[in-house]
Amino acid sequence: MKTFKKISSAIATFVCTLAFTLAFTSAFTSAAQAANDIKIGFSAPLSGSQAMVGQDQLDGFNLAIEQYGGRFGGRTVSLLKEDDQLKPEIGAQIIRKFIEKDKVDAIVGLGFSNVFMAGFKTIVDSGVVAIGTNAGPSPVAGVSCAANVFSVAWQNDSTAEAVGQYVKSKGYKKVFILAPNYQAGKDMLTGFKRLYKGTVADELYTQVGQTDYSAEIAQIQSAKPDAVFVFYPGGMGVNFVKQFSQAGLLGTVPMFSVFTIDGTTMPALRDFAVGSTFGAMWDAALDNDENKKFVAAFQAKYKRIPSEYAATGFDAARIINLAVEKLGGNTSDKKAFSEAVRAAGKEFKSVRGPFQFNNNNFPIQNYYIFEVIKTAGRIEVKQSSVALKEHSDAYSNQCPRK
Repeated sequence: MKTFKKISSAIATFVCTLAFTLAFTSAFTSAAQAANDIKIGFSAPLSGSQAMVGQDQLDGFNLAIEQYGGRFGGRTVSLLKEDDQLKPEIGAQIIRKFIEKDKVDAIVGLGFSNVFMAGFKTIVDSGVVAIGTNAGPSPVAGVSCAANVFSVAWQNDSTAEAVGQYVKSKGYKKVFILAPNYQAGKDMLTGFKRLYKGTVADELYTQVGQTDYSAEIAQIQSAKPDAVFVFYPGGMGVNFVKQFSQAGLLGTVPMFSVFTIDGTTMPALRDFAVGSTFGAMWDAALDNDENKKFVAAFQAKYKRIPSEYAATGFDAARIINLAVEKLGGNTSDKKAFSEAVRAAGKEFKSVRGPFQFNNNNFPIQNYYIFEVIKTAGRIEVKQSSVALKEHSDAYSNQCPRK
């Protein structure tokens, strides 16, 4: 009986030891696998009136991750997403969390220009690779350029420069211009004026998130301009264009815009947008093989037409994947990772056509003109021209890095 108890006790001890060993091994393996994941922090407005802008960036990025089988350069992608709520102080907190607590390998998104700027110094000081998929503030493109900070989207002025060039070529003598009162709004109107060179009937800056534009529309009517140029992204654009059209102006005063009429706002605007013209570095209407494949895949997955924000999110993921491949999966050297991202920007095939990073890590790319038309009851976006071909932004010569 004693012998039996000893054997039973030994077996029990063995089983407990084995169970502990297996549990420890499993936990260790899981921790090791998690440590080997490539961590990407994504930050953008994911709630409120501008949520559509952030969601499209996220969806474009996730589509690319899916196409790569959930891996970048052979490493499993761990995507951490945060909502900056379009508030600079929250955006800055998110950036610190990504860097100090989450220990991310890269940060993507970065929000609107005011949010981007709030976290910029923290990113630069950390050396962590950061890729903007929406904003392109002029200070970051110029004297404050940093080796680890990229924009795969645009420098804010550039799209507006393309429209300014186009409006000038069409002979409009007097234009009324409007934008929200923050960094991007100021950059956009500066860009438009840089190449337009005509008379500015008036220049108005409105509140970020404003919904009622009746006072501004009354000022436009009073000024009697030849045309209007606006920058109102997301929900602001929906409200402005609808009210502009309802006031009877869209049919009588030509309206030109940037980041106002696009894949995020067209579902809400529909007929209100017909007859307008906009500038962009990308649209679903672009006729190239990479873009056709992207648009088809995005529509199949999300059941809607992508916007330029989805395109930049998609391209950002593809650049990161190629950069990680170049490093053999090792992103521990932050400087080497930044250099690999820069090189990948020149090698990958963008959905927008020509693309490479300039000396300031902002895009050299085409800027196109598109028109919203209605044919046989169907609303379509048609490419009109290439306003600026492989264009470098106006601030790259201020960047000390060559």
